[in-house]
Amino acid sequence: MDNVGPIVLVAVLAAATGFGLWRRRTDGRLRPVPSAAASAAASAEPWPVFPASDVGIALGQRASLVQFSTAFCQPCRATRMVLSEVADMVDGVVACEVDAEAHLDLVRQWGVMRTPTVFMLDASGLVRQPAVGQPRKADVIAAIGALIEPSTPARPVREI
Repeated sequence: MDNVGPIVLVAVLAAATGFGLWRRRTDGRLRPVPSAAASAAASAEPWPVFPASDVGIALGQRASLVQFSTAFCQPCRATRMVLSEVADMVDGVVACEVDAEAHLDLVRQWGVMRTPTVFMLDASGLVRQPAVGQPRKADVIAAIGALIEPSTPARPVREI
């Protein structure tokens, strides 16, 4: 019976380490939203159009980066900087911030569980990629690039 304490301690440490590694790997990751056909097949509701006018923000001409944040969230400040830098780099892209505490109805509707949560919207206001946690600048740039410049089919090579 005396050996139970160290075994429990090791098990708890292993579980906490595993959770920490998983959280580090997934935190801030922009995830593509499945297409409408894939959503219907999976019986999942597609994201609705973001109600930008309800929170007093204007969407960008090409894309919008909408961040849900709170006043005392340290990663929210860093995320705000990253998103504004990316928006300044790309014409037609805006970065907007929504105070999660002041818009609890949107927090519930959009399933925001923690801050920062970022939604990348296309020009029409549809969510294309959400991210929970602080996204990396390179990931945001790549996602914006893929959104505003869809891949064009490769031209066939003509043999001579």
